[in-house]
Amino acid sequence: MTVQQEVPAAGAGEALEVWIDQDLCTGDGICAQYAPEVFELDIDGLAYVKSADDELLQEPGATTPVPLPLLRDVVDSAKECPGDCIHVRRVGDGVEVYGPDAE
Repeated sequence: MTVQQEVPAAGAGEALEVWIDQDLCTGDGICAQYAPEVFELDIDGLAYVKSADDELLQEPGATTPVPLPLLRDVVDSAKECPGDCIHVRRVGDGVEVYGPDAE
């Protein structure tokens, strides 16, 4: 598998956050396989992001920071998600850099 090494849409050191649109989630769990520290399937069969304290964030549109060491795994999750429901955006300006709304 070829993985992009750099993150051109997000500047070096720029904070990123991720959220999941549960209305589009297919419950395949690919995200939880790539980055279990960030994503988890709940008993409803849908994926959610987790806080830095490992708490499941079930509020619609809940975001969590993307830890730099897990950036590649989170980006791969967004790219491989069959529901196109994972959104990674810059915290500073809210621009989506990975996911279905990324330019």
